Amino acid sequence: MIRIALPAVIGFCLLVPAVAAAQVAGSTVIGVSATEIRELALGWSAKRQVLGSTVYNDKNERIGTVDDIIIAPDKAVSYAIIGVGGFLGVDRHDVAVPVSQIKLQNGKYVLVGGTRDALKTAPAFEYAPPTSKK
Repeated sequence: MIRIALPAVIGFCLLVPAVAAAQVAGSTVIGVSATEIRELALGWSAKRQVLGSTVYNDKNERIGTVDDIIIAPDKAVSYAIIGVGGFLGVDRHDVAVPVSQIKLQNGKYVLVGGTRDALKTAPAFEYAPPTSKK
């Protein structure tokens, strides 16, 4: 009797994890799939490829640096914050520029028609005060 019961118990124990995993309802996968990872790897990294990059005008003059990227509530990248002027942070001026106005040309970010003076006279961008989380 023990010889028959032992294989039955072992078989049951091997099936329990599979049955338990199959009974999960309404679960979601956290993260992305392998296919999505391959697609993401071909995308841009704001930290590695955009932030801190020099912005030029169409005359190849350096006019500022990309200091931040603003993501709108609808999750679209909408504005680049370009830092203009200043030395060691003194007299620095941040300007919001629509991302659609910045082009990638020959590996450089180009703001066509932009000048350092035009950016300096543009309204300064200021971050909203942080909201408290409760």
